[in-house]
Amino acid sequence: MNHPAELALHQYLRNAIEGKSKMSKDIIEKIKDDIGAALEKQFNTVEEKREFKLRMSNVGRPKCQLWFEKNDPDHQEPLPTSFKVNMIFGDMVEALLKGLLRASGVQFGDNEKVSLPLNDKDELSGEYDMLLDGKIDDVKSASSWSYENKFVDFYTLNSSDSFGYVPQLVGYATAANKKVGGWWVVNKNNGSFKYVSAAEVDKDTVLQKIKDVHTYLESNAPFERCFTEEPEVYRGKASGNYKLPKSCTFCNHKIKCWPNLKSLPSKVYSGKKEPPTVHYTKLRGEYDYSNN
Repeated sequence: MNHPAELALHQYLRNAIEGKSKMSKDIIEKIKDDIGAALEKQFNTVEEKREFKLRMSNVGRPKCQLWFEKNDPDHQEPLPTSFKVNMIFGDMVEALLKGLLRASGVQFGDNEKVSLPLNDKDELSGEYDMLLDGKIDDVKSASSWSYENKFVDFYTLNSSDSFGYVPQLVGYATAANKKVGGWWVVNKNNGSFKYVSAAEVDKDTVLQKIKDVHTYLESNAPFERCFTEEPEVYRGKASGNYKLPKSCTFCNHKIKCWPNLKSLPSKVYSGKKEPPTVHYTKLRGEYDYSNN
């Protein structure tokens, strides 16, 4: 079932296409101000290198990734230049979506910084995106693949949440003493948008995971991988090669974590186009594909 605000936004945009909707100058100026503030933050805010700290935005990431960020931050892969562009896209999408919701007549509370105590001395800090109908919502920009395969519903997202979107949202809501809402997701490839509710979330379970991550990192425990390598399969048969787990793909510490990692053209691809690149963790012998 569509969120009422989602339906209102669709109607506003339909009317705009037909020349029946306008946008006030105040809303336009607000969008400009929000985008300007985002650009100022991305380019003109100089931050000194800080010690690792758990935050709402990272607490849901895999524990092995957080271990590296805390204990071995200097050996991570340098971020690609596209990272900065994606961050800017995310900020611009948030500003635009909020402006469109306002123009649609939807009323909501804007960004607010919150903190969630973990014990007597530590806390998680962050800034939620929206308070709508008494619930905390987050705005996400997504690739077409993520939009169609990840942000399907709560259960699909929660089953493969290597970016930690669920703990992030639960952390915001708990710190603000509000209900958990969901995610406003915008496909940055084609402009599609939707609301994905997190109503099915078990807050207590997620909060316990947050506390477990904090305890693990504070204990100075030795490094331990969270994932196992995946066997490469071709037409239902194992090739003998092993590849990087999907959850490790975007981790900046994967080379340190998997010292034998090799990024090579697919060993099993037989199409006419350029073979895709595969992150192999182990290459075990040869496999004869000629008779298949």
